[in-house]
Amino acid sequence: MLSPLRSHSSGSAMAAGVAATVMFLLTGCSSPSNAETQTESFDQQNPQSWVLPVQAYLPTDQEQSRLSQAKKLLIGDCMKGFGFTWVPAPDLPRVGPKTLTDWRYGIHDMALAKERGYKPDAEEQEAYDAAVEKGAVDGTTADGPDARALDGRIQEVDGKKVPEGGCVGAANKEIDSDAVQARTAVDLGNAAFVRSQQEPEVVKAFAAWSACMKRSGYDYRKPLDASDDSRFSSPEVTSEEIATATTDITCRQKTKVAWTWFRVEAALQKQAIEQHAEELSAGRKKIDAAVRNASRIVKGE
Repeated sequence: MLSPLRSHSSGSAMAAGVAATVMFLLTGCSSPSNAETQTESFDQQNPQSWVLPVQAYLPTDQEQSRLSQAKKLLIGDCMKGFGFTWVPAPDLPRVGPKTLTDWRYGIHDMALAKERGYKPDAEEQEAYDAAVEKGAVDGTTADGPDARALDGRIQEVDGKKVPEGGCVGAANKEIDSDAVQARTAVDLGNAAFVRSQQEPEVVKAFAAWSACMKRSGYDYRKPLDASDDSRFSSPEVTSEEIATATTDITCRQKTKVAWTWFRVEAALQKQAIEQHAEELSAGRKKIDAAVRNASRIVKGE
């Protein structure tokens, strides 16, 4: 699943990844002992399949889809009440990582790297860019009464009061959009991501990866430094980028840096979850309630 813990758009494949959303430090936790977590059942070779503990407290892709459906229906009905026909913006095609952990610790698909370096699949990127160029916007005019009723910049339409925040605000309130942001879980996950890079086991793995890269002539201290290299930020894929990316993956495979990093981050998340269990449980219950409400709206109940 994709979640608020990471995002991606065109440009450097990893530059807009998790690191851009990591903002908070989790303090007061003891260091994990040998990163003992329930990660042994995962395929070490496939980061896309890994699951972090905090994901239990985030809405799934299916839940997000149901919430989005409900929100669109609510907005459409609200706009119709003011005499406007509202057409929601089309969803942008997915590009890049398929799950939260897919590219969280760097790239891992050698076949893709040989063609695209650090960039997403070419067809995915083309579809995404085409959708953006076409304009993933709704049917409202920029400053017309429909747009102002949509976002609440107008107080009434033909004598009928517009809800606070417009039709979008009313829909967000109806489906409890604040709850589905899962801010506590997101903050704890981001904090664990930051702290994990300072743990001895991960520092050692970073050093092993860096030494491996240096033997091939590349000077990077941390695994994400390579993918975030500004030389690879243009849409074009260069031979230098491909050479760097394939060497990067080779060194990742030799040092198991991503697997080590994941295990340590998972252990830190587990500790944080234990410390914030009550708050996280309450947040999960709010998400469940919001999804049940969204399902009723979609079903017309």
